[in-house]
Amino acid sequence: MAAKDLFHNAVKQGLLKDDWVITADPLKIKIEGVKLEVDLAAEKIIAAQKAERKIAVEIKSFLNTSAITDFHIALGQFLNYRLALQMSESDRTLYLAVPVDTFESFFQEKFTQEAVKFYQVKLLIYDPTEEVIIEWKN
Repeated sequence: MAAKDLFHNAVKQGLLKDDWVITADPLKIKIEGVKLEVDLAAEKIIAAQKAERKIAVEIKSFLNTSAITDFHIALGQFLNYRLALQMSESDRTLYLAVPVDTFESFFQEKFTQEAVKFYQVKLLIYDPTEEVIIEWKN
């Protein structure tokens, strides 16, 4: 089992505070001989729509000295996990969880914004100290 990100519990608590039900920690996906683990899976009933929303969340801390290196790793994982989910659980939407300070700095750079747009990365911005979800970016 892979090591959990430093802010794993902060994101998990933020989702719980927003009335999400954690259904897997981690979400294990197996496609033939390939095994993957997305950090979290959660579900929420949307009363107004009488529908269920299913998500998977890959959590990143961006604490290394090179934000671009962290971004390369995060983007590669995100793209592979999204493909695996399309193959196994197509009703589940994948989000990349990013700390608010990283979102307000590195994710405001033109290159990062273009990459997020080009690869259609859905973001979940969280505050690791307050353990809350700040914003969802689709």
